[in-house]
Amino acid sequence: MIFSMTTVTHLECSVTGERYEAGKVQNLSKTGMPLLVRYDLKTARENWNREWLANGPRSMWRYAPVLPVAKPTSIVSLGEGWTPLMKLKRYGGELGCNNVWLKDEGLNPTGSFKARGLSCAVSMCVELGIKKVAIPSAGNAASAMAAYAAAAGIEAHIFMPKDVPQSNYIECKAFGARVTLIDGLISDCAKIVGDRKEAEGWFDVSTLKEPYRIEGKKTMGYELAEQMMWKLPDAIFYPTGGGVGIIGMWKAFDEMEQLGWIGPERPKMIAVQVEGCQPVVRAYNEGAERSQFFDNASTVAAGLRVPKPLGDFLILQAVRQSGGTAIAVSDDDMMRAGVRLATEEGMFIAPEGAACMAALEKLVGSGFLKANERIVIYNTGSGLKYLEAYSALFPR
Repeated sequence: MIFSMTTVTHLECSVTGERYEAGKVQNLSKTGMPLLVRYDLKTARENWNREWLANGPRSMWRYAPVLPVAKPTSIVSLGEGWTPLMKLKRYGGELGCNNVWLKDEGLNPTGSFKARGLSCAVSMCVELGIKKVAIPSAGNAASAMAAYAAAAGIEAHIFMPKDVPQSNYIECKAFGARVTLIDGLISDCAKIVGDRKEAEGWFDVSTLKEPYRIEGKKTMGYELAEQMMWKLPDAIFYPTGGGVGIIGMWKAFDEMEQLGWIGPERPKMIAVQVEGCQPVVRAYNEGAERSQFFDNASTVAAGLRVPKPLGDFLILQAVRQSGGTAIAVSDDDMMRAGVRLATEEGMFIAPEGAACMAALEKLVGSGFLKANERIVIYNTGSGLKYLEAYSALFPR
């Protein structure tokens, strides 16, 4: 038997482990912490084989048994996932590394990895009968939610900083979303959603304030394992704003081990931030379990301007348990690394992904990483969405 849909059993508080019923509208746990989706992995292991994936869809829904949607008719998909894993021969060679790879999430619908999480979250909204959704966003999550809400026929309310990239604003308007621009940061946008959601009847789709976006994003971990023939790399670089990609992949690795698909080995998880907004890096360096709000957050990488991630403790757990690290780079180094990659490899990536390239250069130079290690960089978006940021390097 090949499972076609979910093996979900329940939801679980990420701190206390308290169980919550699946199949009901849920946001945070009673203690205000993120909820995680749990599955019957024993049954899945007995009835689902990784070799069968070759016959599945070329999207993240090839992993449907470990995604939360129960009914195929609930799935709202625009072809998200199954993004390419490209070897960086010239770029890696210049660093003296012959095994550097880039997982290009910029080729997802709406040009970013956010498509994965929002496909899953909006699909669950359809399944649970939710008609109105709201989100605070630095840009790409808003674009993705607007697209999937449009595809689902759901009303979308979006709150973004007024200096959000033009591409994100235009996309959201084109998709028919109700867009409000705020003079402030994503944290200010989140406060508005929190204050108004009850009166307006909105379901809050903020990062980690509902259980399902993380489930879509964890498929980046499943895909990476499958594309690398079930042997995980030695190190993973991930641009860390809300950090759900790291949290999701760490969850995916645990699930795959329980499924018998991989062993206990784990990559060093490397959280990459920018000097103008580095709450996770600061917490890591101080040995703290949680971060503090980063005042006056500033960077041209909109997705990295998150002054206090809700899931900071989960990010830090993954980094420390894996023997990884957290590192910040300057905006200047980030943007120049992005241009170097474009020049040498023909890949035009988002500043967030370019931050990982700059971090790679620093960690190889310091000796933290060795030349023969298998290294994977996650680029979370298309450079075409950040023309204003790159334009400073190319004045007319």
